[in-house]
This record gives sequence, structure tokens and C-alpha cells, in this order.
Amino acid sequence: MRFTSALKTVAIGFALYASSSAALAQGGGGRNAEEMKKEEAAVRAEQAAKQLGLDPASKLPPATVPVDPQNVWDLDLSSGGRVRIQLRPDIAPGHVERIKELTRQGFYNGLKFHRVIPGFMAQGGDPKGDGTGGSTLPDLKAEFNPMPHLRGTVSMARAQSEDSANSQFFIVFLPRMQLDKKYTVFGRVIEGMQYVDAIHQGEPPADPTIILQASIESDGRPPVTALPTPPAPPTPSIVAPLAKKPAPARKPAAPKKK
Repeated sequence: MRFTSALKTVAIGFALYASSSAALAQGGGGRNAEEMKKEEAAVRAEQAAKQLGLDPASKLPPATVPVDPQNVWDLDLSSGGRVRIQLRPDIAPGHVERIKELTRQGFYNGLKFHRVIPGFMAQGGDPKGDGTGGSTLPDLKAEFNPMPHLRGTVSMARAQSEDSANSQFFIVFLPRMQLDKKYTVFGRVIEGMQYVDAIHQGEPPADPTIILQASIESDGRPPVTALPTPPAPPTPSIVAPLAKKPAPARKPAAPKKK
């Protein structure tokens, strides 16, 4: 009897241990699976933020925002049509303001895409057309942000200094994550990517694609499909000018008699 009672006591002990182990496996203390998933997601988000060099308490910007005509940059290209680019002042306010200012000055009209690398990007915005030029405005302070360089991303070109962006920009053909947080992303193509794909390639291209017109969509400028025709030189007259009659010869005055 004592032996049987002892076996019962051991069996009850194992049962209690197993039930407590099951409770721990499910989160312990009565926590359910949903709470465990939330905790795991929070840990993953914190790890991702650390990898991006962000404060874990900070929030990542949204991948997309509502389209606002005041923040849509329209580029009418000689490669075929209008490219609509959604600007992101929420992540790069200084760069977006620069783009708007130069655009409204007419700075980008007639400029070429001077560096176009297949599978990488198309770069423009240089009045010199060789990658060394910029506007007369001061260079911009970098506004690196966590937005990735995906297909259609529009980012600011710069020299070696992080704070050397001015007017040049590039549009990415294919994802290039190695550029992330090294160049300031300020927008992304939302329509007309086929015209970006058609930009003539080369460094520089033999027949470069031209920005026919850059405008901010809220300004309501209609698309431009060709460069304005320069005024024609004056047509030479087919009528010969009348010959001037020679002036009559002056007769020598007779000497006066004394």
C-alpha cells in the first residue's frame, strides 16, 4: 500500500511538472500566443532599426504617401513623354525645396541626361553636361534617410563630400541597396517609367535625351513634346537694292576778278 501510494505521488508530481512546462512553452504566466508574436515582432523591428543605424524608438517613414500635386515633379522628356515623380518632403525637405526652386526658375529645361548606365541609373541636372556643373545656389546638407534605392527611386547626385549635392539627380533603373543612406532619396517615379527606360545610354550618350520641360504639377503646365523652335533667320530679299546715284560733280568756282 505504501509503495502504491508512493507511485501515485510520483505520477502526480510528473503531471504537475508537465503542465507547468506546457504553460511556460505557451508564454508562461497565462500569456497567449498572440502576445508572444507581438513581442517577437517588436524584437525584430528593433534589430532592423539597429542594422539601419536608427534609434529603435523612431518610426520608419511610410513607403508611400498620398499623391499631392504640390509634391509631384513632372519631367517631359525627349525620349517620349512625361515622367511623374512623387517628391517626399517628409524625408528630404531641403532637397525637395531645392528641386522646386530650380524647376520654377526653368533651370532644368533643355538640360541633358549626361550619364546613363544600363541596369543602374540615368543622371541629369548639370548645366555643363559633363557631371561637373551645378546651379549658383549653395550646396545642400545631406538628408540621408532609410528609403531604399529601388527601381524608379530618384536620388540626389553629389561629389565626394556628403554635403555637396546641388542640382544633379539620378533615377534608378534597378535596385541598388549599396547606395542606401549614402545618397539622399527625395522621390520616386509613379508614372512614365517607360520613358525613363528609353533614355539614351552612354557616358555621355552620343544622342542625349533632353528634359524638354520640368514643372511642379500644381502649377498646371501642359506637357511639352518638343523643344521650342528657334526663330528663323531673316530671309534675304530677292530684290536688289537700288543703286545710289552718284553725287553731281561740283564745278570749280571761277576766281574772283580783282
